[in-house]
Amino acid sequence: MPETRRLDDIEARLWRAFLDMRHCLDAAIERQLAEAGLSTADYRLLVPLSEAADHELRARDLGRGIGWDRSRLSHQLRRMEQRGLVARRDCPTDARGTMISLTSAGRSAVTAAAPGHVETVRRHFIDLLSDADAAALTALSARVLAAGGAGAPVPGTRPPSDA
Repeated sequence: MPETRRLDDIEARLWRAFLDMRHCLDAAIERQLAEAGLSTADYRLLVPLSEAADHELRARDLGRGIGWDRSRLSHQLRRMEQRGLVARRDCPTDARGTMISLTSAGRSAVTAAAPGHVETVRRHFIDLLSDADAAALTALSARVLAAGGAGAPVPGTRPPSDA
């Protein structure tokens, strides 16, 4: 087995800074969404549904679009369905498929949470970046995600709206 290449001091500082930044951003977003009565997982599913044609997506496309496996998606959807945020129905074109639709309560929840979410993202991230920083970070994110292989969401894509 080849010897593991250790991180040098600069690489270790970079990695720890990235982890600390991600933790700080995640915590700020989680706090804001909790104030709006949603979890981060709720919001991750509500946004693509709110942007989809007819506010509905096939479950497999929704899961692929956010990089979740079937089990995680199913458990989260069950919790959200119990709270009235989403509804499930059989896919009309494939008996094995399930369609997920945004309910009026789900639409209201994401609409109410969105302005605070955008403000939090701006205050803790976007507004701290120059245009050059944003372009570099976007390119770097695309490169890292592409190296992650299949299953890694591609920046700027959404699940298809037609099943």
